[in-house]
Formats: sequence, structure tokens, C-alpha cells
Amino acid sequence: MTITALHHHDWIANHALRRGDALAAIDLATGRHHTYRAFDRRIDGVAAALAADFGVGVGDRVAVLAQGSTDVFELQFACFRIGAIFVPLNWRLAPAELAAILANCTPSVLVHDEGFAERAAGLCAGGPCRTLATGPASRFEAAAASGCAPAARARRRLDDAATILYTSGTTGLPKGVIVTYAMDLFNGFHCITLANISARSTHLCVLPLFHTGGLNVYSNPVFLAGGCVVVMASFDPGATLRALGDPALGITHMFGVPAHYQFPSQHPDFASTDFSRLEHAGIGGAPAALALIEAWQARGVPLTQGFGMTETGPLVLYLDQADAARKVGSAGKPAMYVDVRLVDAEGGDVGDDAVGELWLRGPSITPGYWNNPQATASALAGGWLRTGDAAIRDGEGYYFIVDRWKDMYISGGENVYPAEVENVLYQHPAIAEAAVIGVASARWGEVGRAIVVPKPGDTLDEAAVIAHCAAKLARYKLPHSVVFAEALPRNATGKVHKPTLRATHGAVAAT
Repeated sequence: MTITALHHHDWIANHALRRGDALAAIDLATGRHHTYRAFDRRIDGVAAALAADFGVGVGDRVAVLAQGSTDVFELQFACFRIGAIFVPLNWRLAPAELAAILANCTPSVLVHDEGFAERAAGLCAGGPCRTLATGPASRFEAAAASGCAPAARARRRLDDAATILYTSGTTGLPKGVIVTYAMDLFNGFHCITLANISARSTHLCVLPLFHTGGLNVYSNPVFLAGGCVVVMASFDPGATLRALGDPALGITHMFGVPAHYQFPSQHPDFASTDFSRLEHAGIGGAPAALALIEAWQARGVPLTQGFGMTETGPLVLYLDQADAARKVGSAGKPAMYVDVRLVDAEGGDVGDDAVGELWLRGPSITPGYWNNPQATASALAGGWLRTGDAAIRDGEGYYFIVDRWKDMYISGGENVYPAEVENVLYQHPAIAEAAVIGVASARWGEVGRAIVVPKPGDTLDEAAVIAHCAAKLARYKLPHSVVFAEALPRNATGKVHKPTLRATHGAVAAT
């Protein structure tokens, strides 16, 4: 089947033509406000500079090493206009890790913040990749301010690569997920219909823009609908509460991983912040503790759970807001253009109320990994993406993400999912953060170990934590040991980094 070519996959130009005076983007760090007409001209200027000054053409990669700002979205749409592939990089990675990514995607140019100038120069030294800095007096800013249009706009197909997003690499070197124009488009459809996004929506983007959540839930769908995206340079709990409560910003939408709701809920301003304008607060990326959901619900904000991955666009499961209280803990039902299976270890489908690995198929699913056929073949089977997540479907068709399949451990022959134990730990009034890992045991095969961060001013001991769990969990699910820490290690998106916990606290259990 031939997939229709796109004129230029250009949502910004469309809204500049139809509603040019409407706000498109606000940069909180600099205070810049861009209407769609101004945003469109700036994107033209960046696209023209990439093509004319750097020779960037169709299929060339443009890497970006920058913190959150409206400049990053200008680069994204500039790449789309000339048919280049946008490659945002995780700026928290070590130089060696970034070098491995650049070796995989071989960009023509590396665009970077002024603060990353030295790192960018080192990464591009001796190679064909050239650098371009952003900032108030930069060449990038001069190009954006010029508004000069590129000589030609590319025609791309829906199955062409638009973006490469590198995964966190928790199981090895990061893999470059190919994101097609179709994935962007169908994810936009999913988010607009499920999260009630429209031209009047204003989204607060707290996730980093090298991550699919920052780009695509709900920033790009809001641009598709003609709304406004408010960009934070980096997440801060107090600043997030101030933005949500600011009537001048009028934030209607936000999406984050549990940490983006947990830390604001523990902030002194949480109780007094006005959330009356917030229509949709989406949460995903990891199982959310019931105590966290209840804390926000008590402030009149139902946390609407969903599920997605970099490889899935990302949004593929979503809980309707009307069901947020009735189906607490569920990731919802499949989005319109997604097929779902739950599969056992032998590859067979499982029925309702049975745990299986989540498999997905549809136009919002990646075709594979950039320059990595082995990883592509491993992840995709007959058109189905093997997610690596364990899930259950109830009799009403709602899906519940139990945990990462690989995070499950087997204690005395019974499967234990850490997320279930963590949910109980978070119900203890003195626990600020908690995570559970499986560790080897001569007697039981594996047992649980809880890593707990007490709230400031509170004291806990191992016996009290285990006793708290014993009142709510089967005996085989109880952690056999507790380690107290000042903080949990997290990756750049705020998710707890289980590989670091295993490396630090994974010693063999005494029993």
C-alpha cells in the first residue's frame, strides 16, 4: 500500500495561516511568548540556516543537546520542513555515552545550548559533525530572527523517519527508536481525543524534551490542535505549583511520571495552590502508588493514568477521566488505532485476570531501531511489539500494568511484582520514597529488599516497615530486609533507576 506523501507535515504553518495571533509557545525560563505567526517565521529561519549554511537535507540527522526551551521545538519543526531527522540527546549522559549515540546516528550538525559548548566541541572534534549554538546572541538566534524561508520544503511520507529517540539504555547501550510521521500523527489523534485537547488547551511541559513524554504527551498533540505549550527548562516542584496556580498562564493540561506529582504533593505550597484551571493531569511511565493518586484527588485533581513507551508513539492505553476514581490503578483501555495482546511465556494469549506480557500493534508503533537490526528483530515479532511489561486485563476490558516483566522476581515459587509492594510502602505516613528489588536467597531463590527514604524528621526501623507490609500483603510478598537511604537514584525523566539500586543494594540475602 502506498502511503500518501505529506506536503510538509507542518502543523505550525497551518495554525499561523488560520490563527496567527494565537499563542503557540511560552518559555518560562526566558519569558518569551511566541504567537503561531512568530513561531512559524522563526522555524522558517532555522530551517533555512540548516539547509543553506550546514547543507542539511532530506534524511540527514540533526542532533540537539539542550535543556527544555521553545528553541528545541523550533529545531524539531525546522527539521520536518526540510526533511531532516530530529535527534534530541539526553544531556545528562556522560561524554562517552553521547559519543556512542552520535556514532550510531552520524548527525550532520549538533545544535547545543551555550552551557554545553565545550562538550559539543569535544563530541564533534575531528569528525564531520559541525556545531551550532543557541542563545541570545547566537548564530541560531540570528537565523530564527531573520525569518528567511528555506529554498524548498520537503515532501515526506507517513512511514518516513521524523525523529530518533534514544532509550535510557538501562539494559545496555541506548537504542535509537525510529519515530515516523505516522507515529506523531496517530499519537496526536490519540491524545486529542482521549485527553480532550483543543485549540484552547495550554499544556505545561515538565518532562525533558529528549524524552517521548516531553515531546509527545502532550506537547506535539497540543501543537497539532493549535493550543499553547508552556516549556520548563527543568522540573522543579515549587515552580510547577506556581505555574499550575498562575491564572495568567491558564494551564489546562500536564503530564508527568509519578515523581512529577509526588514531589509537588510534598511541597509546602501544595495545599494552597489553585488547581481549578487544570482539566487533565496525566500520569504514566511507572505504576503510580494509590497514596499519590489519593493525595491529588483530595485536591480536586484526578490523576488520569495512561501507558506508553518511546516505541509506541507513546500513548496506547488511557483511562478515561470519568473512570479515574472507579478504576484507580488501571492504565485504561486501548487507544483507537492500537491492537493489544497479553501473552504468556510460551507465546500464547492469556485470558482476563491473568498476568501476561503486553504486546502491541498499530500505526503508532515504531518500525524498529536506527542502525540496529538485531534489536529490531528481538523487539518485533510478526508486526507485534513485545513491550517487556507485565499486565492484567479485567473483565471490563481495563488493563493494569503490574510491573516491568524483568523487575518481577520469584520467591519460593511465587511471582512477586515490586510495584505492588511499593504501593503498600507508600501508604506508610513516614515514608517519602520507596523501591523494591529482588535479591538472591539460598532458601527462597529470591526475596524482596525495600529501599526506603523516610520523610524529614521521621524515624523508621526495619521491623516497623516490614510490620506495615505484613498487615496488607501475603507473606511471600513481604520484603525480607530494608535499607534506608537519603534519596533514590532516578534517571533523567524522574523514574527510579532499578539497575543502580541492584548494583548498590543487591547483595545476597541472609536467608
